[in-house]
Amino acid sequence: MAVPRLVRSASTKVRSRIMDSTRWDGYHPRADDVIIATYPKCGTTWMQRIVSMLIFATDETMPVLSLSPWLDARIFGPIEGMMAAAEAQTHRRFLKSHMPLDALPLYDEVKYIHVARDGRDAAMSLHNHFLNFTEGARAMISEISLNDPKFGDPLPPTPSDPAIFFQEWINEDDGHGDARGSFFNVENSFWREHHRPNILHVHYGDLKADREGEIKRIAKFLEIDLPDTLWPRAIEAVGFDAMKRQGDELIPEAKMLWQEGSSSFLNKGTNGRWRDAVRADDLKRYDEKVKAEFSPPLARWVEHGRLVAGDPKQLPD
Repeated sequence: MAVPRLVRSASTKVRSRIMDSTRWDGYHPRADDVIIATYPKCGTTWMQRIVSMLIFATDETMPVLSLSPWLDARIFGPIEGMMAAAEAQTHRRFLKSHMPLDALPLYDEVKYIHVARDGRDAAMSLHNHFLNFTEGARAMISEISLNDPKFGDPLPPTPSDPAIFFQEWINEDDGHGDARGSFFNVENSFWREHHRPNILHVHYGDLKADREGEIKRIAKFLEIDLPDTLWPRAIEAVGFDAMKRQGDELIPEAKMLWQEGSSSFLNKGTNGRWRDAVRADDLKRYDEKVKAEFSPPLARWVEHGRLVAGDPKQLPD
């Protein structure tokens, strides 16, 4: 198999208390690699489950983290061990990232799947994510932060009020510790390359509205044909209710990281909770930031998805 051609190296670096883009420096691509790259809480695990089902052609439940290494994560030990595990995989690899695209190496032959979500929904889900860290998880992240000269402090407490968290999130101060990894930077970085044939934009809302159509679209992008008899079971297996029931098998590590384990991690899977949780003036600030940071086509796609805004490949910059 030919070695993929490097289009460009990472042009920026992102280092937060939880993630570090330089952990990708030792990445050796394969021509059939798939990189699932999202802002946190935009459907990453959902996409990992979908891609695993397509690659292995089965609806059986499999642990996504061990199958789909999250290379930028600082919380799972030194990169050498994680990279060695990725190198040892003999199946078609599908790797996870929460980095903006300009913090990742770009190859023509590697396929990138970017999943987006309305920022207000992502913020509400991220609040639940941080608020429900176990004491052990907080201690682990705090140790990384304390030993990093960039920070030198423990992980800041997460406000219990989602409205206060949303205010901090708009200011790109969500506790991660690097604004270059913000929601707005991540979405802009992928939109700048949205015409590339090896990058697929998928929207969380579209997956909820037309799960079968979106999964078949993903399969086509990955050049995977599933047997006709498997499709009904496969589509059912990646529904939120099914994943919630199978959460402990999908994400066995969740027990260590979140109170109530996978039940906390796979929380509600719903949109629109911000309407009753966020103050009107902060929602106005969000709208103003979207107008300032996003082009009109990107703003419309991030809020509404492909089924309303159109296919990103066909939209202007």
